[in-house]
Amino acid sequence: MDSVAQKVLTSGFTPDLGPLKEPLAFIRLLEWVFAIFAFATTGGYSGTSSVNISCAGSGNEEVHVVFEYPFRLMDHPYNVPDCKINQTTTTVYYLVGDHTSSAQFYVCIGVLAFLYCTATLVLYLGYQHLYRESSRGPTVDLLVTAAFAFLWLSSSSAWAKGLTDVKWATSPSTILSALKVCDSVSNKCTAGAMPHMGRLNASVIFGFLNLILWVGNCWFIYKETPFHKSANQPADAEGGARPS
Repeated sequence: MDSVAQKVLTSGFTPDLGPLKEPLAFIRLLEWVFAIFAFATTGGYSGTSSVNISCAGSGNEEVHVVFEYPFRLMDHPYNVPDCKINQTTTTVYYLVGDHTSSAQFYVCIGVLAFLYCTATLVLYLGYQHLYRESSRGPTVDLLVTAAFAFLWLSSSSAWAKGLTDVKWATSPSTILSALKVCDSVSNKCTAGAMPHMGRLNASVIFGFLNLILWVGNCWFIYKETPFHKSANQPADAEGGARPS
């Protein structure tokens, strides 16, 4: 590792945008962009669901239920009126479910992929001569890219399942089913506004798009490794031995 770092420091940065015309660097640039979209659409999300409670003999009251990333839903309380005559007391309820692990795992993979893409783009565009100097660079790049492809598959699948559970837990119909005040026929409970999930739906799409990009890029990196070159050598030698 010290020798590699020494080479990078002594060789000098020579910027060249030419590699972006080739699939290897161009796909890496797309991976960099889609990795940003993946973690940006998930991290920092905040949504609101609502239900309407109309107590007998009183007006309608709208109850807002707020939740946010990392979707530890049981940490988000909301107050519901008790609908008792001449009283304004409320009962605290909590959303159900903890989807922190799948959400944070997905965001973590997105951030790590972004950092790796940044580093390799610098290598492709500024130190291309070092990258192709030996077989070590393409081989390591192939192994890391294949590992990220698997991580995108697992994290995107886990987050897709987690998002489905978040949608169920935060839907107004699910919230109403947990309210005891709605068991009384004298009280009227109706569903309110649904939380806006378009941003989170996009995050899952970006996750699987990243999977496609990283799997596809494995082929182009593989072509830079000695494994591909050695596989082609016997065929070339055989073709060269044939009489014209």
